[in-house]
Amino acid sequence: QVQLVESGGGLVQAGGSLRLSCAASGGAFSSYAMGWFRQAPGKEREFVAAITRSGGGAYYADSVKGRFTISRENAKSTVYLQMNTLKAEDTAVYYCAAGRTIVYGRNPAAYDFWGRGTQVTVSS
Repeated sequence: QVQLVESGGGLVQAGGSLRLSCAASGGAFSSYAMGWFRQAPGKEREFVAAITRSGGGAYYADSVKGRFTISRENAKSTVYLQMNTLKAEDTAVYYCAAGRTIVYGRNPAAYDFWGRGTQVTVSS
């Protein structure tokens, strides 16, 4: 069983940056593919970015490509999401997720464990 705790959210002006972190415990972190998802009020949870177990592969939603970067430090059991050039439409609760059997995934159903989320609010 893996526990995931997100941090780093907050209020930022449009054009600004934030770095989210997700710390994992209770499992072999390097054996999990990791993903970031977000959910805005009244909307479904959507894929943001994913990274393979080794960190050698990273994948992004078109809406964040070129602005967000996912990375991981297996020695620290932590995955990051660097978010630059933030827009008002990036406002959402951001969740990290861990998948045991996938290489990476854009579908939330592919992930086995979830954090509770961290709020990101971008003011325009």
